[in-house]
Amino acid sequence: MTVYIDPPAWPGHGRMWSHLVSDVSYDELHLFAAELGVPFRAFERDHYDLPSHRYADAVAAGAVEIGSKELVRRLTRAGLRRPKGRPAPSGRD
Repeated sequence: MTVYIDPPAWPGHGRMWSHLVSDVSYDELHLFAAELGVPFRAFERDHYDLPSHRYADAVAAGAVEIGSKELVRRLTRAGLRRPKGRPAPSGRD
């Protein structure tokens, strides 16, 4: 299982956020997030938003640190990128 995380560089709600993605499947991503204790409500289209204080937890659990541009490249190359405006399926994939 390989899940990727970018640095917490995205501001929102008074904190900084990272993105957690898989380049294999949404099932892999959902499993990793569940094992990490990340609620499904943090899933947005093709990634989980993870607050900066959980970054080290994700890395310790096995998430691979990569830059934001590389994260998007891997997600796109895997065919898992869901740009804004493209509806996500309801529930878990």
